[in-house]
Amino acid sequence: MPNYPFWLGGVAASMAACVTHPLDLTRVRMQTFSDSVGTKGVSTFAVLRASIAESGFRSLYAGLSASLLRQMSYSLVRLGSYERIKQTLVANGTSSSGMLVVAAALAGAMAGVVGNPADILLVRMTTDSTRPPEQRYGYSNALSGLVRLIKEEGFTAFTRGLEANITRAVLMNVSQVASYDYFKTLLLHRPLPLIDYHFHEGLFLHFVSSTLAGTVATTICTPADVVKSRMMSQTCTTGPLELIRTSFREEGPKFLFKGWTPAFIRLVPNTILLFMFLEQLKQGWNSFSTPQSPLV
Repeated sequence: MPNYPFWLGGVAASMAACVTHPLDLTRVRMQTFSDSVGTKGVSTFAVLRASIAESGFRSLYAGLSASLLRQMSYSLVRLGSYERIKQTLVANGTSSSGMLVVAAALAGAMAGVVGNPADILLVRMTTDSTRPPEQRYGYSNALSGLVRLIKEEGFTAFTRGLEANITRAVLMNVSQVASYDYFKTLLLHRPLPLIDYHFHEGLFLHFVSSTLAGTVATTICTPADVVKSRMMSQTCTTGPLELIRTSFREEGPKFLFKGWTPAFIRLVPNTILLFMFLEQLKQGWNSFSTPQSPLV
């Protein structure tokens, strides 16, 4: 079995994030809005228009450095660890669907811990311009924001929203990465009903599998994503249960699915790009690392 570099998933995720960052920014802003502050019924396109009105299309890429830092920590670990665990399971002949779900959950939990600081910076940097001037963080980039976070709030700030982030990371890896492998295997071995179409390894298979995986991941992960974003956007230490109770009382259960539309619009293309980039990078690495036969 090919042995891909551990960091390959982080590179693929970074490439995908460069394309879908404006939608990620919109999702986070919608999730941190509260109906109690007069944003009831705000739509995806209204948030996009408001963001562009700030300073043009450039504002849609606010916090991109934090997003890239997040991909090279959180996504690198969740994808790299999952690939390593999966390769071990396959080599031992124990790669059942249940074991792959466990592998994805374990890799997601590790990634949630590693990527938490970058996630905090991403939430704050993408929502900074929506705050009153006196409450803005003003991070110029992710690295300076990381230094300021330590200086101003201490290392304990790295754990803000950690429970929600780990939960979300586990759900994401299971619903996105494990389901991608599931759908890919399923489509390869079963023809589509009615039209009797047989899939083969290639871009179309990767596209369909990642589209289905992205839809599943959006629906499963949105509630945890909302709680995580709201906890990370604040400076106080409100616990997740208290935040859920307060939000549920003020906004009703619908708050758990705030930002579902931009999350779907962002996550499905992101999932498609992530896995298509990753599959191509794997193939490229395999071709590069395989010794070529000498010319005769």
